Amino acid sequence: MLPDFDEFLLYLQTNNYSPETVYNYDRDLRVFDQHLTETGTAFNQVDKMAIARYKAYLTSRDRKTAIRLTEQEKMLVSRSINRMLSSIRSYLKWLIEMDKLTPVAPESIKLIKQERKHPQVAELNDLVRLVEAPSSLEKDNLVALRNRAVLELLFSTGMRISELCSLNRNQVDDSGKIFIMGKGKKQRFVYMTERAVEHLNRYLVTRKDSFTALFIPYSGRNVSSAKKRISTNYLQERIKGYREKLRINVPTSAHSLRHGFATYLAEEGASPAAIQILLGHESLDTTTRYVHASDRFAEETHRKFHPLAKPDD
Repeated sequence: MLPDFDEFLLYLQTNNYSPETVYNYDRDLRVFDQHLTETGTAFNQVDKMAIARYKAYLTSRDRKTAIRLTEQEKMLVSRSINRMLSSIRSYLKWLIEMDKLTPVAPESIKLIKQERKHPQVAELNDLVRLVEAPSSLEKDNLVALRNRAVLELLFSTGMRISELCSLNRNQVDDSGKIFIMGKGKKQRFVYMTERAVEHLNRYLVTRKDSFTALFIPYSGRNVSSAKKRISTNYLQERIKGYREKLRINVPTSAHSLRHGFATYLAEEGASPAAIQILLGHESLDTTTRYVHASDRFAEETHRKFHPLAKPDD
């Protein structure tokens, strides 16, 4: 085990890091520890070459070995690899802060280059079709009302799916304003449209329970299941199913609704600074990465503003 590993996790917990963040550090560092064990590398022997070998390990398909590739294993994307490398950095920085010996400097662990994908946001009419899908595709009326309210809420507020699943009923006021605790313990207001308020109310009048969670599962219709919150995994799977049935070609998830929220607000002329606040971003640079102008909007802009757009007389 990495030295003082449990103490590092305790440090994160006592400094009010979210349970999800602590879990990610725990998981990422255990992968690193397991790799050191399998390669026979003691922690005090870790150097730049050992880190280079670990990067190769992470970028392989079979992360049990960087040499023998198996098609059954899915390759990690660069963002995930960089998160795992950043976890090591943070751990090493903590060791230094605690006056512990570290075999390699945190800044010597370089992140890998991330791929730049062409941003994809489904056309507005497709996002609207997706949001409305539960009403026609769900056979169970209660599930249809709940899932429609979920998607209306996601698209009208731009909140993260994890934020939505953690909502309680008392966080929503009569005006449709919701005070939420976002990523990194940052608090902010988000705002529902009148349409979203209407669908949320249609769902809530069907609730005959006193549970605090805004959205609950209906499996088995029993009390024990109703005490649980609806899960992010369930919602992601349902959204994927809706997209496939609607034959929406652009990959679309709960996070895509957040991107679409930012993109179409921007296309209507919303201030980037206002969008930043609504999304709960600390940096405006992060917000600009979310605001992906659709190909259609880019084409219209080109035709309208290009100096040689008009044909010769």
